[in-house]
Amino acid sequence: MASVVEYKGLKAGYYCGYCESREGKASCGMWAHSLTVQDYQDLIDRGWRRSGKYIYKPVMNRTCCPQYTIRCHPLQFQPSKSHKKVLKKMLKFLTKGEISKGNCEDEPMDSTMEDAVAGDFALINKLDIKCDLKTISSDLKGSIESEDKMKEKSLKKEVSKELIHPQAIEKLGSGEPSHSIKVHSGPKPGKGADLSKPPCRKAKEMRKERKRLKLMQQNSAGAFEGFQAQGQPASLLPKAKSNQPKSLEDLIFESLPENASHKLEVRVVRSTPPSPQFKATFQESYQVYKRYQMIIHKDPPDKPTVSQVRLVPASFEDPEFKSSFNQSLSLYTKYQVAIHQDSPIECGKTEFTRFLCNSPLEAEHPANGPECGYGSFHQQYWLDGKIIAVGVIDILPYCVSSVYLYYDPDYSFLSLGVYSALREIAFTRQLHEKTSQLSYYYMGFYIHSCPKMRYKGQYRPSDLLCPETYVWVPIEQCLPSLDISKYCRFNQDPQAVDEGRSKDPDRVRVLYRRSALPYGVYKKNHQEDPREEVAVLEYANLVGQKCSERILLFRN
Repeated sequence: MASVVEYKGLKAGYYCGYCESREGKASCGMWAHSLTVQDYQDLIDRGWRRSGKYIYKPVMNRTCCPQYTIRCHPLQFQPSKSHKKVLKKMLKFLTKGEISKGNCEDEPMDSTMEDAVAGDFALINKLDIKCDLKTISSDLKGSIESEDKMKEKSLKKEVSKELIHPQAIEKLGSGEPSHSIKVHSGPKPGKGADLSKPPCRKAKEMRKERKRLKLMQQNSAGAFEGFQAQGQPASLLPKAKSNQPKSLEDLIFESLPENASHKLEVRVVRSTPPSPQFKATFQESYQVYKRYQMIIHKDPPDKPTVSQVRLVPASFEDPEFKSSFNQSLSLYTKYQVAIHQDSPIECGKTEFTRFLCNSPLEAEHPANGPECGYGSFHQQYWLDGKIIAVGVIDILPYCVSSVYLYYDPDYSFLSLGVYSALREIAFTRQLHEKTSQLSYYYMGFYIHSCPKMRYKGQYRPSDLLCPETYVWVPIEQCLPSLDISKYCRFNQDPQAVDEGRSKDPDRVRVLYRRSALPYGVYKKNHQEDPREEVAVLEYANLVGQKCSERILLFRN
């Protein structure tokens, strides 16, 4: 296996779906024809993220809404009061069919997949055409056969895996670097909850806790004298029984009565390459996505995929064009249906497939890996025999990475955004039992400058990635700085540098005419345009030395 990418460079001054700035967004991107799971793991640990096969990295000190990679520590995770409410709500619904009254709003979701690469649709159309060319695959095949002579590995039989109740969860320390800074005393007005403080507790709970501690002290004092008289060591003193809070698994997998009103099961099916289970449920899954886009993101019923409309990024700078965008799309659909006999449904399927089903990740099944293997999956939520939600996830060597979630809006009252995140955390803990190094849950990007997107910070303990040195810093230490400035360097050591930076660009691997060779050799013998070197150096700095020596950078 080998990773092959085409670097597309910087794209700045285009529409942002978070703050609705017409020209505030800036990112660098590349099209991934294939990626090993280890290479993608190393890329997301440097701030990259995928949307379909397009891999992008926000230019943090230039973009309007800096997007910080965030990861949660599932092994130490304890559900908050609000999380428990969501799990209890689901339990009541499954047991008795009860639908909770009152506020049923879910956490705000990430903006649509189109927003993630807004302004790049014409580029992606072009790249899709390139991706279909046989030259890429033949070049890659020739390169791998001549240089690496990789051993063939037989893949295990693909099966659908349903979540089971983990029997034991190992508690581990994070061992992560912590760079302390002065903690802010509280949030600014209108900025939401202060994540640097522990969750609020009821006065009744605090009184019970004080009473319990007092009784423990009294019992321990009396028992100590009796045990000392018998010559017993203090370590054998009887311990007062404590009311341990229920674990995440206890709350999720609580047993249901035989006459339960509903049955919920979660199935993990491989999306790339598509497994038989994925193919069999594709139509039903797509219909859930279509309803989600129409009701949650207000897409028109006949909206085609945006990638089928030939747009240039500058179009988003025109207010008149932006205001008539949906109308233009509807007109395009009518044209395609009437003149070219296209189906509106097929138009939407192209968008769905491109962003949520296609993935550059290679399926890998190492002996010491999880039973389902590594790669891209859909985690399907089946209620009474039908799909009500789908979480798009990547299973990587050190983490489960959440890509996207879509659900049937009829079940919004179940807070499926929160519920699915808790299930994915539990899933990570389950995978950890078999694969000990897989111990993190990546939630995508944390956007502090957009208040409605701060909910990811409620899953603690969690870390943010420093955009300059690429070390992980506890989120509590980052929030005070983010309250002052939307772009921050979290590493408080002024002498610290990016240890994984590119130190020798000549060792960047390139794929040229069916041959894999170092960039130094390519530059000397084949490079004609001096501007090409600028792009290669920029690419090497963004992906880091380690990835630049493994990933093949395609040169035409």
